[in-house]
Amino acid sequence: MELGIGIGWRPEIAHEVEALAGIDWVEAVAENLCADHLPDSLVRLRERGVTVVPHGVALGLGGADRPDPGRLAALAARAELLGAPLVTEHIAFVRAGGPLTASPGLEAGHLLPVPRTWDALDVLCENVRIAQDSLPVPLALENIAALITWPDEELTEGQFLAELVERTGVRLLIDVANLHTNHVNLGQDPAKALDELPVEAIAYVHVAGGVEKNGVWHDTHAHPVTAPVLEVLAELRSRVDPPGVLLERDDAFPPARELAGELDAIRATLRKAAPPAGSQAPVGSPARTVTVPAAPAPAPSVSAQPTPAPSVSAPTVSAPPAPEPSVSDAARDRTAVAQTALLSALVAGTPAPAGFDLARLRVQSRSLAAKRADVVAKVAPELPEILGDGYRAAFLAYAGGRPMSGGYRRDALDFAEHVLIAGGPADPVARRELTYWWRDRSGSRPPGRATRLIRAARAALVGR
Repeated sequence: MELGIGIGWRPEIAHEVEALAGIDWVEAVAENLCADHLPDSLVRLRERGVTVVPHGVALGLGGADRPDPGRLAALAARAELLGAPLVTEHIAFVRAGGPLTASPGLEAGHLLPVPRTWDALDVLCENVRIAQDSLPVPLALENIAALITWPDEELTEGQFLAELVERTGVRLLIDVANLHTNHVNLGQDPAKALDELPVEAIAYVHVAGGVEKNGVWHDTHAHPVTAPVLEVLAELRSRVDPPGVLLERDDAFPPARELAGELDAIRATLRKAAPPAGSQAPVGSPARTVTVPAAPAPAPSVSAQPTPAPSVSAPTVSAPPAPEPSVSDAARDRTAVAQTALLSALVAGTPAPAGFDLARLRVQSRSLAAKRADVVAKVAPELPEILGDGYRAAFLAYAGGRPMSGGYRRDALDFAEHVLIAGGPADPVARRELTYWWRDRSGSRPPGRATRLIRAARAALVGR
């Protein structure tokens, strides 16, 4: 399906997105949409014929566990509500621990890289097939940005993606900003990755901004798109004409004219990088034959016996179709142990697994904690209002010893409880407000009268 040029729809820029010229489609974060009600802005866009694609962030298809049926059902419901032609997710794991490792469940609050090993590939492929069977429309998966890499990987990113497509038929969402991120942080060549992956499987492309700090590229989605990212987009366009290209922006939203300027830069890049009419590949970029290392052969069963020849008088019976190969419990167990050890080191301060770059692990750990603080401030904006300038330092101190285990809203409640138990805040008025806030949200009932009065008082002060 041809999508065209699009932009990520976010509530903060809903008006600007509606007003932008030349927008063919938008992408909305699936988990931020209600299952039975669309924001008015998306309703108006759909009425104008603008396609809306739900983009999931919480399935964790690269995790050791099989996909959660409830999360799959929720993603399917969003696809049907939007009348979407496809849904998208990420090649990542977002949680670990639990029954497979007999340990507490841990939430990353972020997309973490899957090890490019045959075990992890087997697990991912089976999870993808489960998801495909549960969704009403085709699925496309996105390559992610990484600050860290796994030791002893057996495949390159391009080889990993090619094998995934070959086994499952899944489509690809290629994020060129993530390819650039992995080039800066991990030394991976974007051109080589593009040469190795099956470009004909691309459903669409993401373009986003970031920033470099101390030699590390942070895929922030809160900065303008840089020239190096557009160069990767040009590399991709020289190989294939992608069905769709989308600009992502998740924070620090600029004025509409700046968004329009970035979209114009994307259009210009695609136009300039297009190969001459009738050519198959740009001069100097011959097609490569990519060799994927063979997967280790399974060990023979010690109980295997030769199959006896059938009796000539035996009736002929049609053999049932061969079942889809299933991932061994051992492969899931090994993946679970490895991912749990890494995530525990990142969010719970346990010793780092062998082979990882300790400096990069510290960067990733700080990044995860900072993101938790930012997202909690968004889902519970009263907390930074009540705690003032002390919010961030207090939250980072809390996050350093308390891994997230139940999502951001639960995290906000646990943080408030932690502050209160520790005797904070020092200001008695702030302590009273925080107590009211926590009590009103720790149960199933809606906010009570005290919280409504606090909100009204704050609004009155702001209006003076």
